[in-house]
Amino acid sequence: MKKIFLGLTVLAAQLMFAQKVTGVKVEKVQNEVPAQLNKEKINMFNDNFLKFVTALKSSDRAGVDALLSDKVKEIVTDDVLKKVKEGFDVNKKLEILKTGYHKLMNGSSLPSISYKYAGESKEVIMTVFEENGKIIGVMPAKKEK
Repeated sequence: MKKIFLGLTVLAAQLMFAQKVTGVKVEKVQNEVPAQLNKEKINMFNDNFLKFVTALKSSDRAGVDALLSDKVKEIVTDDVLKKVKEGFDVNKKLEILKTGYHKLMNGSSLPSISYKYAGESKEVIMTVFEENGKIIGVMPAKKEK
């Protein structure tokens, strides 16, 4: 008898403290993005990146700033540019490895191009662009020791 009473008490407590969720709507925040970039955009992004590498190689700060997005100009210092320059060999020829979109933490996607050294198959650097061609991020691949 005590077991039945205990079971009914537990069941009644669960029903008493149960909450009903009302008025919840599911929002789908998914932007449709094409899987690949078109040739014109790839050429524009590639030209801007190669200009960036040339400006980085010659330590032309004004040239680098002209190619960077306004969103990142304030946080890019000479030390950051030095680390980017050390992250890959600016004297070797770079080829496009793959193109696509890079998903950000806020759910949006931006165009990106991954580069490799000519004749090699490993990714060396990934560059993220705004739609207008300005560079938002340059991420050299980690060097293996």
